Amino acid sequence: MLDLFKAWYKRYLSDPQAVLMLVILVIGFTIVLTLGNMLAPVLAAIVIAYLLEALVQKLKRFSLRRRYAVVIVWLLFVIFMLAMVFGMLPLLSNQVAAFIPEVAGYWARAQQYIDRLPEQFQFISQEHVQAISKDMENMLGSAGKQILTGASLQSITTGAITFIIYLILLPLMVFFFLKDKWLILNWLGGFLPDDRRLAAQIWTEMDKQLGNYVRGKVWEILIVGAVSYVAFALFGLKFAFLLAVIVGLSVIIPYIGATVVTIPVAAVAFFQWGMGVEFFWLIVVYLIIQALDGNLLVPWLFSNVVNVHPIAIIISILLFGGLWGFWGVFFAIPLATLVNALLHAWPRSGDPLPAYAETGEFQVKQTKGD
Repeated sequence: MLDLFKAWYKRYLSDPQAVLMLVILVIGFTIVLTLGNMLAPVLAAIVIAYLLEALVQKLKRFSLRRRYAVVIVWLLFVIFMLAMVFGMLPLLSNQVAAFIPEVAGYWARAQQYIDRLPEQFQFISQEHVQAISKDMENMLGSAGKQILTGASLQSITTGAITFIIYLILLPLMVFFFLKDKWLILNWLGGFLPDDRRLAAQIWTEMDKQLGNYVRGKVWEILIVGAVSYVAFALFGLKFAFLLAVIVGLSVIIPYIGATVVTIPVAAVAFFQWGMGVEFFWLIVVYLIIQALDGNLLVPWLFSNVVNVHPIAIIISILLFGGLWGFWGVFFAIPLATLVNALLHAWPRSGDPLPAYAETGEFQVKQTKGD
């Protein structure tokens, strides 16, 4: 057992570069896990500044000094943020407030439809209907309790204070992260050894992949949400803006989001029109939007992003989403790409582990594209 551990250590951790990378990862994950809630505005500002840096670099190509490029990009960000806060959020909150009372009416109509199922389908018994009704009542009651718990005075006050903090501190920190980028990076680099080739190699690969993915995902959210809103509004669907926002955000979760978000869209359309022509045409248009997103928009936006196996994506969503909530889900694919880059770049010795050498089992040849 001791020989096996020594061989493993020699194979994966004998290189000082590997030890340095391991220390950086451990410190980074520890900070996020233990201080993530307190440092959430700082982490959000770092992510936003990282995304805006691409615009700064594009402006610099027009022979514009960095300080002026930073000011222009930051002003555009502030304008966008104010438009979101004072333009879209009030509309969204109004639709949410109008939607909640409608849920009771939807539930009553759904109950009537479920009660008529035994008359329409011979294989559905009254006992099945009662079981379905009981399950739906329990689900609705649980959701109502969560809403009431989340809507307490203390939570509302805390949420308002957090919102004000983000509204003031976030743009300020984004400006300084952009303005003093090299000053901050040089200061952080002073804590690292001079020889950090492995960290530089992984960061170079991740910088390209992460930037492409996040920028592409933001554009996908905006495009899918905007097209969905136009389609819903043309059909006269109730709560068009709220449903469009949900559809736009659903693209954050690959494979699962598009399936789950179909339920509220179809439910609102059904209770508004029934099984009429408008209902079927809306569903057709909605499915066309989803098909164009998956087969045209995603390949175009993410052509330079490394493909990750669906199983790895689902595991990443479950793992990082459980750790960091919304942001964990949003960055699940980049984090999976980071793990993949680490596994490929991690230095290894040429000697196999003793157990593998003796038995000859589990010796699967690794290639860079695996």
